[in-house]
Amino acid sequence: MSYGSTKGMLVTVNRLSEPVYNLFRIVIGLLFTTHGLSTVFGMFEGFMNTGEPIPVGLWPDWYGSLIQVITGPLVLIGLFTRPAAVLASGSMAFAYFMVHQPTGLLPMNNRGEPAVLFCWGFLLIAVLGPGRWALDHLLSRRREGAREKEMVRAS
Repeated sequence: MSYGSTKGMLVTVNRLSEPVYNLFRIVIGLLFTTHGLSTVFGMFEGFMNTGEPIPVGLWPDWYGSLIQVITGPLVLIGLFTRPAAVLASGSMAFAYFMVHQPTGLLPMNNRGEPAVLFCWGFLLIAVLGPGRWALDHLLSRRREGAREKEMVRAS
């Protein structure tokens, strides 16, 4: 493929878009999960790098971290992907506007870049869906196969 061939590049990009998107969903889910685990259970240096878990029930941090521990793995494996991604995106929007934005307008000034990136990443996942490498996709294919068998039997 020559660099002057846009048709060849488009074919390559189209072929790679599904695997790259699925890897994006998996990595975002993994990062969100580890972020939540560090806060809720004190893993990976813990809450605010103290090595300790966050106090149970501390508003809003503990609840937001619990959302991360639940929705992160769901997005990672692609199960209930859209609702999990909507909840994760909303929780990060809340985190940005309630925790980060009051200390400065721009994310680079208020340490809110991770919240913004997670918010928009999960919104993208909610809109585009789980992708082919997801349990949602596998379960959907199984349901379709079962419906087809039922239709054949009914005929």
